[in-house]
Amino acid sequence: MAIINMNKRVLSVICSLLVLCCMVLSISVNVNAERTDSADIMVDGSLLTYDDCSTGTSFNSMTRGKHLMEGESGISKVGSGRIYVYGQTTADHIVDFVAVLMYVEKLDESDGLWGAYADYTVDARDKYYVIVDDTLAVDKGYYYRVHCEHIAGNEDDRPYDTAVSATNGIWIP
Repeated sequence: MAIINMNKRVLSVICSLLVLCCMVLSISVNVNAERTDSADIMVDGSLLTYDDCSTGTSFNSMTRGKHLMEGESGISKVGSGRIYVYGQTTADHIVDFVAVLMYVEKLDESDGLWGAYADYTVDARDKYYVIVDDTLAVDKGYYYRVHCEHIAGNEDDRPYDTAVSATNGIWIP
């Protein structure tokens, strides 16, 4: 009798395991990803990413000019629907005029073009460095980027040196 009870227990455990296995195998997995992989999608020179931040630089020793050292642009997520943006221009020395023109842009996925979201201009005289920055509330569910125009030079040595920098586009969930 003890053998029969033991066989019933073993049979019961085996049946339970089979039922469990059937349940696991029959569950259909339905995953709706909030976003798709944007690997290698470039829009006007900016890679679309899900990174938390991105920077771009204009530094190029071949084309930086006589007065302009480098320019930099940056964007980062700082909260739900908020981004921090900045642009800076650095001259090689104190110059008559130095400026940064910063454009914050939002990607319109219907036409695949970057559209203006905000813009800033900062300039200075007899300086070697300028920066502009801000924290913005933005619409969720879009890519944003920053691109800047950098200018530096002296009045007696025109045209001024110019360069451009741009960040990658970052997704704001």
